[in-house]
Formats: sequence, C-alpha cells, structure tokens
Amino acid sequence: MKKLIVVSGGTKGIGRAIIEKFAGEGFDVFTCARNEKDLVHLKKTIEGDHDVSLYYSIADLSERVSQANFAKDILSLNRPIEILVNNAGYFEPGLITEEREGALEKMIDTNVYSAYHLTRALVNKMKSAKSGHIFSICSVASLFAYPNGGSYSISKFALLGFSKVLREELKQFGIRVTAVMAGATYTASWEASDLPPERFMKAQDVAEAIFGAYSLSPQSVVEELIIRPQLGDI
Repeated sequence: MKKLIVVSGGTKGIGRAIIEKFAGEGFDVFTCARNEKDLVHLKKTIEGDHDVSLYYSIADLSERVSQANFAKDILSLNRPIEILVNNAGYFEPGLITEEREGALEKMIDTNVYSAYHLTRALVNKMKSAKSGHIFSICSVASLFAYPNGGSYSISKFALLGFSKVLREELKQFGIRVTAVMAGATYTASWEASDLPPERFMKAQDVAEAIFGAYSLSPQSVVEELIIRPQLGDI
C-alpha cells in the first residue's frame, strides 16, 4: 500500500506544489478545496501523470462543519496517515485599527482553527502507528509584524504557536512536527502585483524543502523551516 499524504487546500499555490512533489514520489493524496472543478482537474492531472490515487472533499475550511466533514472523509479510508500538511489559508491585507469587521475571525477560522481541528481529528491514527509528520504552513509573518499585515499576522503567529506546542506533545509518539515559515511565494494572490515573478520564491521550492525535511531519518526533525526569496522579503 502506498503512503498517504493529506494536504488541506491543495488545488493552488504551495498546496498544489506539495501534492505534485509527493505524488511524484509515489504518495497517494487526500486534499480539499471549495471549487469542485479545480479538484476534478487536479485529480485527473495527478492520476494521469503518476501511478497514485488522489482523493478529495469539497470543503470550505473556514467553517467548522466542513473541517469535521473533511476529517471524516479522510478517516473513512481507514488507512495510515504518513503526512499531514495544514496548508489551507486565507489572506486579507489591512491595518488592525482599520480592517473590516470580521477580518480577524475569518483568518483565525481558516488559518488556525482548520489546522487545530484537522490535526486533532487525525492525530490518533499517527499516535497508534507511532510515526508520521505534521507540517503547518506558517509564514515569515509568524515571526515579525509588517505594514498592512493586520490580522493575518495575528493568525500566523498563532499557527506557529500551535506548531510549537504540538511538537512538544507529540515527540514521545515518534511524530515529527515542522512549522514552515515561507516568504513571498509566486502564487495567484501575487499575480496582480507589478513585481516580476523572479523576485518571488517558487512554490515548487517550498515543496522541495518540505520533502527534504520529511526525508531525514526518524532520529532528526526540522522544527522550523524558514525560506525567503534570495533578495529578501517583499
């Protein structure tokens, strides 16, 4: 049986790059997104390019019911979970003192609660196997405040804290935990900017770094992985 990787929010950007990388290494995949057409296209592409299976759920991970249903669908496979990547995220720029009402709640729901509830739902399978690796896609915004970062930075600081606590709780079970602090990566959210694509990191580079961290021996763990554009933050 092939190893299984779970990636939340996997049809675009870093999530998709992670799926493409691990599928290329022979992993079956379970992912989710809000748009069914994107999921159908992803399944056709991944299964057409690689000898693996891709499973998916239609889910909006800002909603508690969707979080629970996604976890239920994964568990229904009744398979060991080798890797969980908490990738689902939402970004809305603004100042804390000026951003729209509800911006904080939306980003906490998507960026923090989805990781919290999905991990809690799946981790017992990893505990039973005494193995596994959990990655949370944080951000350099988890490390420092920056102009117009607003509630996004709050949510990413919280996600890094979640990963740190999880690391301490799960080390005794042989489960590795890694927080990925990625700088500006060229994804759909940056395509409208006036900056050239070469100023950004490639999503594929983040995926390669994650695979490298996973590939270490069980005696080692990359607790925090910081990746930035060569010319610095944007």
